[in-house]
Amino acid sequence: MKAFTVERYGKKEKLHLTDWAQPTINENEVLVQINAAAINLSDTMLKNGDFKLFLPYKTPFVNGQDMAGVVTKAGAKVAQFKVGDEVYARPSDFKIGTFAEYIAVNENDLALKPKNISMEESASIPVVGLTSWQVLVKIAKLKKGQKVFIQAGSGGVGTFAIQLAKHIGAYVATTTSTTNIELVKSLGADLVIDYKKEDFVNILKDYDVVLHSIKDAKVLENSLKILKQGGILVSLTGPPTAEFAKEIGLGWHLQMLTNLLSLSTRRKAKKLNVNFKFLFMKPEGKQLSEITALIEAGKIRPIIDKVFPFEQTNEAMAYVETGRAKGKVVVKVK
Repeated sequence: MKAFTVERYGKKEKLHLTDWAQPTINENEVLVQINAAAINLSDTMLKNGDFKLFLPYKTPFVNGQDMAGVVTKAGAKVAQFKVGDEVYARPSDFKIGTFAEYIAVNENDLALKPKNISMEESASIPVVGLTSWQVLVKIAKLKKGQKVFIQAGSGGVGTFAIQLAKHIGAYVATTTSTTNIELVKSLGADLVIDYKKEDFVNILKDYDVVLHSIKDAKVLENSLKILKQGGILVSLTGPPTAEFAKEIGLGWHLQMLTNLLSLSTRRKAKKLNVNFKFLFMKPEGKQLSEITALIEAGKIRPIIDKVFPFEQTNEAMAYVETGRAKGKVVVKVK
């Protein structure tokens, strides 16, 4: 099969279109023929080697974390899926590789794709959907009537998280640039701050939850300040915590390192009497099935900026790296 691989780590490296062995499946896995894959900024970070400390992928490996496709084979113990099922997933760490024609996926990571949207739209959902769900539902336990600040509202996570927060019944503030104000309003944002003209720290106060996704120390510090006492900030960009390191099974020396990396932020949070958490999204088929139900009920719609042909996966990655994409960027594999 054809696949885009990381041959060596590096910012200047491109993915290589390669002939790669079609994966074999174990008894708990299905083989999926991939129709579409989405691009995430974390795909670039993986290629660059930014996660090497926590996720030491051995090169060469197939990149890509989001996909939708059709089951072509099922392992002997697979109970939930059969050949011909249209599915989508974010495969487990060390089992990624969606920039390819086929992938083996554990059935626990998989869900039936929403019936009312296309393969391309479905492929755009798993990473941003699961991230938003785990921040707002699982960790922050967002409730109706609470106030949530979702940063970068027109990005992949932002466009999904705004809709999920509104479905829960929260009041949503977000930041975006002038050109995307109407888009985020159409998704349900109650208060939209043009970050080029205004600073959110001068406008927002007493928020229950912050979904933090901007990799900037000042933005992180100011985000803690807008929380009410006992409020919670969940960060997607770090710094990582010892709690996270322990959760993913890292050794004590890496737990110590992450403890040091997040020490300053945790101290600031404690001083303000607020909570700081770091999220590294986990694949979870059951949560994805709940997201499917919301999409089929018309509560959430995918936002796609561009669809690239499979051969232009590197160009799609470069486009995502500009930071200008509205919603998600997708690669059509089949």
